[in-house]
Amino acid sequence: MLDYTNSVPLHVQLKKIIEKQVENGELQGQIPSERQFMHTYNVSRSTVREAITLLVREGIVEKRHGKGTFVSLKPIHDWLGNLRSTTETIQNMGMEPGAQLITNYKTTTPSYIQEQTGLREAYFIKRIRYADQIPIGVERHYYPIWIGEKLLQYDLNNATLYDLLENKLGITFAEADQTISSGHIYEEDRPYLYIEREKHVLIAERIIKNGAGEIIEFEEAFYRSDLYAFKIKLSRKFG
Repeated sequence: MLDYTNSVPLHVQLKKIIEKQVENGELQGQIPSERQFMHTYNVSRSTVREAITLLVREGIVEKRHGKGTFVSLKPIHDWLGNLRSTTETIQNMGMEPGAQLITNYKTTTPSYIQEQTGLREAYFIKRIRYADQIPIGVERHYYPIWIGEKLLQYDLNNATLYDLLENKLGITFAEADQTISSGHIYEEDRPYLYIEREKHVLIAERIIKNGAGEIIEFEEAFYRSDLYAFKIKLSRKFG
């Protein structure tokens, strides 16, 4: 309930309560009406409207003309420190993962990737990733030729590449180095995510190795920053 003795304004308190309910999955789809919030928290209509305005501004909820206010698409949180696939991340958020193969071919790797992996030639696979049928990212994978040739034996639409590598090809992942930055998506890939040219995206580069230290995959992924976020837990050590 709201704390009327707190110096924090009531509409800010209410906004935080609703936000927490959205994060916990307690509120999904259409949220209660202004009148319901007024009755539940014993506040004025103006307090409710100010709280909702803040939530709309932050993209947590959205107003639909003539229908009401609805929870916006929940950002996908990928916990750092865990080597998991995009499919697993999306499923853990209670959403339906999806993928669409754009292209695949044998290629001479760009100089930057050669420096990172030592691969002069690689099999290139590019896919769009979806969450609840909404495009959230474009993933560009580079594999050693022998791995790429085996992957192409399978339908790469809606497949989880990690599952194919581990369960079908018997390749064991041992470790991965990942770098996360912000920047622009390749112009050729921008239309897949329906984003403006000046918009920044999250860029995640990941190099996966097996137990022998051999490169299994180099991935360069571009995710919509309004739908994809990375989290990491930190702790302070004493003594």
